[in-house]
Amino acid sequence: QVQLVESGGGLAQAGASLRLSCTASGRTFSSYAMGWFRQAPGKEREFVAAISWIGRSTYYADSVKGRFTISRDNAKNTLYLQMNSLKPEDTAVYYCAAAIGGGAWPKGDYGYWGQGTQVTVSS
Repeated sequence: QVQLVESGGGLAQAGASLRLSCTASGRTFSSYAMGWFRQAPGKEREFVAAISWIGRSTYYADSVKGRFTISRDNAKNTLYLQMNSLKPEDTAVYYCAAAIGGGAWPKGDYGYWGQGTQVTVSS
């Protein structure tokens, strides 16, 4: 299995940028497709972005397309989410996750999750 730890969250003003990181340990990070999800207070967890195991393919939710960029560095066992032009509606706990295979990826079939990092965007 793989253990995931997110970092990089915090407080930002609307229009600013943040970069989230997700560091993996355990099984080989490069063997997993990865994703970012978020959950705002009172709302269900939602898909944000996903990346294939070597980074060749990326997918985004419509709400973040053009503003967020997912990337990975397999040599560093790290997944990233660069968030630009932040909006108050981006406020949520952000989770990284590792896919375990199946037909529902990129929005489903995640078996390992981090503990989350809070992102708060003020207007």
